[in-house]
Amino acid sequence: MMNLSSVKFNIQERPEFFKELRKRVNNYFKENNKTVYANFNMKFKTAFMLSLYFVPLILMLTGVFSSFWGVIAMWILMGLGMSGIGLSIMHDANHGSYSRNNKVNKALGFLINFLGGYHTNWKIQHNVLHHSFTNIDGYDEDIKNGFMRFSPNQKRQKFHKYQIVYGPLLYSLMTIYWLVSKDFQQLVRYSKNNLLKSQGLSLKTSLPKLIIYKVVYIIVLIVLPLIFVDIPWWQTLLGFVIMQLICGLLLALIFQTAHVIKETGFYEVDTSGSLENNWAIHQMQTTANFANNSTFFSWFIGGLNYQIEHHLFPNICHIHYRKISKIVKTTAEEFGVPYYQHRTFFGALKSHFSLLYQLGTGKYDKMLVKA
Repeated sequence: MMNLSSVKFNIQERPEFFKELRKRVNNYFKENNKTVYANFNMKFKTAFMLSLYFVPLILMLTGVFSSFWGVIAMWILMGLGMSGIGLSIMHDANHGSYSRNNKVNKALGFLINFLGGYHTNWKIQHNVLHHSFTNIDGYDEDIKNGFMRFSPNQKRQKFHKYQIVYGPLLYSLMTIYWLVSKDFQQLVRYSKNNLLKSQGLSLKTSLPKLIIYKVVYIIVLIVLPLIFVDIPWWQTLLGFVIMQLICGLLLALIFQTAHVIKETGFYEVDTSGSLENNWAIHQMQTTANFANNSTFFSWFIGGLNYQIEHHLFPNICHIHYRKISKIVKTTAEEFGVPYYQHRTFFGALKSHFSLLYQLGTGKYDKMLVKA
């Protein structure tokens, strides 16, 4: 059974870094009379992303688009909208950083159920496990995948040699896996590990809700298009799969290039459960930014190219990350704390797939031995 309380960060390791950083970031919002929550730009993005996802579905169901290529185009737009909602709106809302009104956060966070996921599982995996124990083997489920080796602390299998080839395919299937299997597996596992109980929930009450949400999703996204869109059934299913593949690949690549790259560190707890760094420095050691000069790209992916700022301040809406990144970088340099970043998204992808190759072939392990 997973015991989260047994993991102990080293609170004696340069605690002044995060204390000073938090003071400076708080002063930025006070001095500029800004709220840490969503502003007009974020609300506009919310309307845009929701429209990008739901309007194409409505246009298909009402017969505005009924040709094969017209319908496929709608599914492609929905794939982009699905990604935008997940990366921008739902993500901030489930962190409680979209609005000071918790009802608004809950409502927008619930949108993940319209994407085929389950909000309770997402909060546990992302907020509790990933953000608290980033890149710690056995605790961070973002680096837990039996078909992929994401950490040198994980056992290498023969088939991992080819993970650089089959990895993108598995990434593309990510949201389909959520829909048909992962959420059910997680719910049972989180119940056994008392993670559901820590959220004030139980398997008995959560499982029926999960089933209902999945059924409603399938009715709206598959059954209704099969009934009302005047094209062969296989074309509708093809469009649905294309939407899922687009979203799965985008989501996976955005998150993997922020943590599973050559520059970041990978950890495991010792028998006492102790780690060498305090929590904030651990985040700096295991997280990286990319493409910080790309305005539109950053806007579309919910500011998650500023992953360092997000991990240090998940309670701040991503719309502010660009501004506070200068404060974080300067403070990190002053205290001798690493601030990893790639100038472009391509550079981050190159680092990620290079690491996958090294982990899969065992070259990474040999480098560790030599070091």
